[in-house]
Amino acid sequence: MNRRNVGRVGLAALPFALALAADLILFATWRDRLPAQMASHFVGNGQVDDHASRGSYIAIVVVLFAGIGALWVLMAVAGKYTGRSHGRLVASGYAVAGGLGYLMAVVLFINVDAARDAQGRAQGVTFPMWHLAVGVGVAALAFGLGLLLAALLPREEAPAGLRPVGGGERIELADGEIAGWARNAGAWWLPLVPLVMIGGGIVLLFTADWIAATAALLVGALLAVFARPYVTVDRRGLTVSGMLPWPRIRVPLDRIEAADSRKINPLAEYGGWGYRIRPGRTGVMIRSGGGIVADLAGGRQFAVTVEDSATAAALLNTLVDQRRTEK
Repeated sequence: MNRRNVGRVGLAALPFALALAADLILFATWRDRLPAQMASHFVGNGQVDDHASRGSYIAIVVVLFAGIGALWVLMAVAGKYTGRSHGRLVASGYAVAGGLGYLMAVVLFINVDAARDAQGRAQGVTFPMWHLAVGVGVAALAFGLGLLLAALLPREEAPAGLRPVGGGERIELADGEIAGWARNAGAWWLPLVPLVMIGGGIVLLFTADWIAATAALLVGALLAVFARPYVTVDRRGLTVSGMLPWPRIRVPLDRIEAADSRKINPLAEYGGWGYRIRPGRTGVMIRSGGGIVADLAGGRQFAVTVEDSATAAALLNTLVDQRRTEK
């Protein structure tokens, strides 16, 4: 692991490690004042509807922060984030860790010195719903802190594009010269969707059934992986990946006959957005506008909407020509 990745790992893992440490320290401090069966789950009015042992609280806290933290570290290191997008990713992790850490600490606080029944279950405990608003405030402050800390790392800019060229044209490459092209394909607001899902999962964790909360957290994590599509053109072909190297869609160069750039209307041509399969064509539709359209062997087409698609299509044509010459 190089120095750049060490810095990214440390910065992404820090908020989750600090939040976990803070909750564990509070637990150790208040342990003797906590009931054996803590109030752990609450309905919409803040009333308790379930209890959990102190050991269960520790297990949940460790799994939550370790699991979500590992996902954020993986996205920060293996994801295709550069410049401001990396800063926003890091800051989002700080927001999640800060808000979740606060809410888990509140669960401890409201159980301190609580009355207990014969089975050791906490009695008379409520979860004031205004703590959710405070949790959002803590998350916002943590987001700002994350942005400031991310700015301290050397900024890695996105690869510069080759000069734009028209559809169907080629890019001149010298003998032995290797070229590649890469762009983020998603809109700026797409990463907000998984953040909302994860935030909703955290709220459900305290106010609804744990199955619903787990489902929301898992869906949020899954959406986070695909929230920032990354399109690459190189000697391997045309590749579309998420924030992680896998899963991905790759069209090998030897399957591509030619490529062009044109405006695409996802709704009219592909029936919507996302990964679309239609008769004779497949596509990854992120937005309306310019896109790469590759004609494949066998008569099908593969398309992906992305900025600077003219350059990408021209480079694809050049690489296809080179492959044919090498045969």
